[in-house]
Amino acid sequence: MFLMIRCSNLCNLAFLKIHFSTLMPERSFDDFDEFAADYRRIHTANIQLSGADSFYFAKMKVRMLQGLEENVDLKVLDVGCGDGSTELFMREFFSAWKIDAIDVSEKSIAAAKSKGIPAVTFQWYDGTHMPFENEEFDVVFMAGVLHHIDFSLHAQLIAEIYRVIKKGGRFYLFEHNPLNPVTRHLVRTCVFDQSAKLLKHSYTSRLLRSGNFKVVRKWFIIFFPRKRIFSAFIFLEKYLRSIPLGGQYFIVSRK
Repeated sequence: MFLMIRCSNLCNLAFLKIHFSTLMPERSFDDFDEFAADYRRIHTANIQLSGADSFYFAKMKVRMLQGLEENVDLKVLDVGCGDGSTELFMREFFSAWKIDAIDVSEKSIAAAKSKGIPAVTFQWYDGTHMPFENEEFDVVFMAGVLHHIDFSLHAQLIAEIYRVIKKGGRFYLFEHNPLNPVTRHLVRTCVFDQSAKLLKHSYTSRLLRSGNFKVVRKWFIIFFPRKRIFSAFIFLEKYLRSIPLGGQYFIVSRK
């Protein structure tokens, strides 16, 4: 079994540029500003082995939420929204949602705003304190973000997400799986991922639990290329979700 993908949103995610201070680690957040204008084209070229383009995987992740959430009036936050492509699909499948989307890449936020997506508010933030009240959101979504952030800052980010999510709120997190050799290859060869540090699923689960989230589901996803004869086997992936060899993993947690 064999899989490939990189950023969901993702590297999907242009999570981040921040102003460094002498008290911060040498590497805090990866900087996506220089790639913001041409992110999707470069990303698609990097993952051509997968047989799909960058938009395919952003859409796939949103569609996975259809079995978990309803199209009703919910407040939703996308952390590390990048160029806003995920929001295009959230609007398509969850038209009743009210969406806020944040990123520390100023140029990515500008690219997202230029899409003119209705009922979505895009804003830059500093990577430390989210500009929202306590318990404001029903759902928080984050795809392909943590591997772009220094490990020393992971707990702080999870604490901020816990702060802004409502009691009983759901946190959906996607990350690359370092146990998959194709994923490791794609990350090594991606210009966006030169500083990325992939996270084992066990580490991410512990991180969530230490941040007081209850992990209720963990799935491994993307086992086959989306092209040629391999595409005929994609339907099998729903039966392979417990096998830790997929190209990415998906963790559902709850406050």
